[in-house]
Amino acid sequence: MYSRKPKRSLPGPDDTLRQTLPNGITVLARENFASPSVVISGYIEAGAEDELCTLHSSRNLCGLANFTTSVMERGTQSRSFDQLYEEIESVGARLGLSSGTHISTFGAKGLAEHLPLLLNITHDILRNPAFRTEQVEKERMEILTDFQERAQDTRRMASLLFRELIYPDTHPYHYSSSGYPETVSTITRDDLVNFHQQYFAPAGMTVVIVGAVKSEEMADIVADVFGDWSTTRPARTALPDVPPLTERKEQRLAIPEKTQSNLVLGWPGPPRQHPDFIPCYLTNNILGVFGMYGRLGKRVREENGLAYYAYSHIDGGKGPGAWRILAGINPTNIDKAIDLILEELKQIRENLVSKEELSNSQSFLIGSLPLQLETNEGVAHTLVNIERYNLGLDYLQRYQELISNVATWDVQKMAQRWLDPENFALAIAEPAVPA
Repeated sequence: MYSRKPKRSLPGPDDTLRQTLPNGITVLARENFASPSVVISGYIEAGAEDELCTLHSSRNLCGLANFTTSVMERGTQSRSFDQLYEEIESVGARLGLSSGTHISTFGAKGLAEHLPLLLNITHDILRNPAFRTEQVEKERMEILTDFQERAQDTRRMASLLFRELIYPDTHPYHYSSSGYPETVSTITRDDLVNFHQQYFAPAGMTVVIVGAVKSEEMADIVADVFGDWSTTRPARTALPDVPPLTERKEQRLAIPEKTQSNLVLGWPGPPRQHPDFIPCYLTNNILGVFGMYGRLGKRVREENGLAYYAYSHIDGGKGPGAWRILAGINPTNIDKAIDLILEELKQIRENLVSKEELSNSQSFLIGSLPLQLETNEGVAHTLVNIERYNLGLDYLQRYQELISNVATWDVQKMAQRWLDPENFALAIAEPAVPA
């Protein structure tokens, strides 16, 4: 059964089945008989965006979506926590659920013969969580413990401050999707139950399956398991606008007994579906990814030895995800490192990158794509993103052309449009100075 040749082509419309069930669930299935495993990956339209947690709300419920999905994994109405994980582990499988700003994601991996079981358990977790009181309190303690660790982590705290600087307090991106001690401490079991009942619904849900099962059979099993789910959820309103930064916004946080400073510098960036995203993605690769963290890594870390790491990252996503520069720095070098970062921003804005530098970066992005698709997990993750952002099943066939068509002047244009060295947000978490 598993002696068939592995698929060498990029996933696309010719070998990926896509169906939408009457209840709104989209199924993508791609068979691969090179190994006996199967991977499930998907999402449901429920997340921190639905908490309506702004400073103007009557009750701040930041972290509710994350808290809800965490407890959902801790048992269903027919399976206790122990029974649930004994059933999963007894067949050597893995299964998990998590929540972000816009969606809650789920995933599982096991042998192909256990696909019906894994989908059945996933269905049970998504539709029939028990929210047993003892599991709610156990999860609350784990989250609060993580918050204590976060408060002592300069890297995580700098990222938290950065979100608050670049997004208005009416925007869900302003907040931590995992919440805060003061909010998670007050969330009740009824809040979890109500959030699940109100927002977990099949419309907009996507299930991707990749592995050693015929595509049509994968889709049929999903339809059998999820087809009778017919609840609805309230419609979402449009995300609030995020105004461009018109000044340098800086905030520093001192944390006792730390030895390293961490900074995040950046701006709101283009959403994933914005026409600028691909050229910005390539620009970011040149600035802070390629090789040893691109130009930033070379200038700040290698040539001047000012940082433990320095790189850039562009989020994309449904809304204007951040375009960030991140660095871990010796506190005595922080101001010099910032100056060098700003100099690199001015360079990429004022001067065309060389054709060789552009070509090397393009070759890296094109050449690394097949490596991302070597495993069923990689293929499933990629198909989830293709569906999530409506890129089209032929996206991977078009990817090389999309990257190759970016010219040197496109890189400069994107830097000038999105990377402003005068108006930016800067968050720094650093050691507290002894009194």
